[in-house]
Amino acid sequence: STGLSKVTTLPNGVRVASENTPGHFSAVGVYVDAGSRYESTSTRGVSHILDRLAFKSTTNATADDMLSKLESLGGNIMCSSSRESIMYQSAVFNQDVPQVMSIFADVIRNPCIAPDEVEEQRQTALYEIQDIWSKPEMILPEILHTVAFKGNTLGNPLLCPPDNLAAMTPELIKDYMKTWYRPERMVVAVCGTEHDAAVKMAEQYFGSIPASATPLDSVETHKIIQQRQGKGTSFVQSLFSSSKAQNPESLATQPAYYTGGIELVESPEQPFTHVQVAFEGLPIHDDDIYALATLQILLGGGGSFSAGGPGKGMYSRLFTNVLNQHYWVESCTAFNHCYTDSGLFGIAASCRPEYASVLLEVVCRELDLVARQDVGHLGVNKTELNRAKNQLKSSLLMNLESRMVQLEDLGRQVQVQGKKTGIDEMLSKIDAVDLDKLAQVASRIVRGAVSVTSGGSGDATIVAQGEVRGITNPRKILEKYGLGSGKKTW
Repeated sequence: STGLSKVTTLPNGVRVASENTPGHFSAVGVYVDAGSRYESTSTRGVSHILDRLAFKSTTNATADDMLSKLESLGGNIMCSSSRESIMYQSAVFNQDVPQVMSIFADVIRNPCIAPDEVEEQRQTALYEIQDIWSKPEMILPEILHTVAFKGNTLGNPLLCPPDNLAAMTPELIKDYMKTWYRPERMVVAVCGTEHDAAVKMAEQYFGSIPASATPLDSVETHKIIQQRQGKGTSFVQSLFSSSKAQNPESLATQPAYYTGGIELVESPEQPFTHVQVAFEGLPIHDDDIYALATLQILLGGGGSFSAGGPGKGMYSRLFTNVLNQHYWVESCTAFNHCYTDSGLFGIAASCRPEYASVLLEVVCRELDLVARQDVGHLGVNKTELNRAKNQLKSSLLMNLESRMVQLEDLGRQVQVQGKKTGIDEMLSKIDAVDLDKLAQVASRIVRGAVSVTSGGSGDATIVAQGEVRGITNPRKILEKYGLGSGKKTW
């Protein structure tokens, strides 16, 4: 499978990646190594506004012209910003690949960013932020990141803070693009097209971007981040120096620092109390990442009204031990957020408000059990491990059947590591996970031991929204189960 993917670097630094798998549709994407982790105090929130401005007017087309071009193509064309990337992606008929490539080049290289367009997006963003704040399942992952990485990199909000909306001027946005939209931080990815044809198109539309005088190559800066992780200057010093300089070089190479913490957001109008318990997870290059992904599937979970059935996770631990045992639990799901140099692993759950404190105890107990091998039948057994490994492999293979998933996988891997890890290698690493490895990795996460290599605090992160007065002593519960940097007390 690795033989399918090819990567060529243009003279100006743009990487062109392709996989020529047959089909009626092709997928095209441009991945820019920008995003909220690289924002400074003055640019906080600009990625959010930028992705909303993606397909507006350019120096070559009005906003209406752009809209009619997109509509004439049909297909699926979008822009989205994440913590570590701004992604322009599309799935179109094979013959439309050159046209969509020219549109991406136009909106990335020649955007007008007119004052009236920016003002319109400010208003839209304000409404969007208010809407998301009323939906715990959408806002809690955001709060979780800001608490887990307080004041740095991955803790920068994905949504533009309302206080910063007024500062989002066309000049600021153009300046941000000039800083980060450099050729050596771009990957042009194509699935379903010959590599030579993809390189030729990329040269035509992106080859004339001038090379940077002082390069900030995405693969190189990610390597520096990984090398600096857990070493050198203290977090306070790095914050001080970065806030003093806030220059692109220091922002591009600043490692994430996991702080942990607890934040309870009182929203009495919510019918349920939503809780998330997380620990510092693993970066994408970590050898244990496949065992952690297996652990997430093994814990599984969902909503209390999920349609159970073979293949739907009805045998996962959170279904059998939590949702099937406690009628008052509304939902309970394991999550795993994974980044270049850190991550977040934990459980998100919701219940009726009067049970909030008990829910926290139930969640902590499940996390403790998967990290232990001295609890007999309560621990993980070989049957459920094999089931989880098979589910992970099948979901990986089935997801890659989707052109858009295949495209993003290719584009993001090349952006971070300059090459793609083949599916065969992934599958063999999943196969290699055994009970000892699973318990060891679970213990490394939930006992806060990732801090040994990352330099983070090792503490747990707990966030909750809804009627939260019932959550009185979360630290005591963590300590009882020896989670985070707490001590085991059994």
